[in-house]
This record gives sequence, C-alpha cells and structure tokens, in this order.
Amino acid sequence: MKSPHVFAMEFARIYPMYVQKAEKKGRTKAEVDALIFWLTGYDEAGLHAQIEGGASMEAFFAAAPQMNPNAALIRGVVCGVRVEEVEDELMQKIRWLDKLVDELAKGKPMEKIMRT
Repeated sequence: MKSPHVFAMEFARIYPMYVQKAEKKGRTKAEVDALIFWLTGYDEAGLHAQIEGGASMEAFFAAAPQMNPNAALIRGVVCGVRVEEVEDELMQKIRWLDKLVDELAKGKPMEKIMRT
C-alpha cells in the first residue's frame, strides 16, 4: 500500500499552519508548542531541531522521545475521520496532533486538551 503524501511532507511546512490556526482564534504559539511537547515528549530544543532539520512528518513522529500514554484518550473527528478509528499508527499520531490543535483553536482549556 502506498504511503499517504502527508507522511513525506516536512513538519516545518505544517507547523506554521498549526500556529496560524491557533493564533487566529486568540491562542498562542507557546500553547501549540506545549501541546506538541505533551504529545511527543519533545522539548523546545528538540522541536526546533526537527523544524530546522527538515524532518518529514514520518521522521518527526519516529524520532519523538516518547508519545504520551494519554494520547489514546484523544477522541473526536478531524476532517471527517474519527481519530480513535484510524488504523495506520503514523496517520493516527498526525490526526491526534490535528485534533489537539483543533481543540485549542475552539477555545478548550489546556488541561482538558491534554487529558489531565
């Protein structure tokens, strides 16, 4: 089976879109970063290295220090797809991040987004 095009896209191309989506709704880049840190285990230096290094989405998630065990609690629909039903592991991780940013943009409190 052929890999979806999004797997090969550079994270550095998608990241500004996440930030822009959040900022349009009055949220901040720092909040987007906090969600990425929570989901993937990256810290600021690690995230910056991935962006500067031109990592693909596939490489970005493959190099993630530790996916948050509570990520499995992320539920809902992104682009018409239920994130908990996505079978491909990498695509599910991408959809999890999409869902977190969506919830942020919709004004949900950080504590609820991060399933704490």
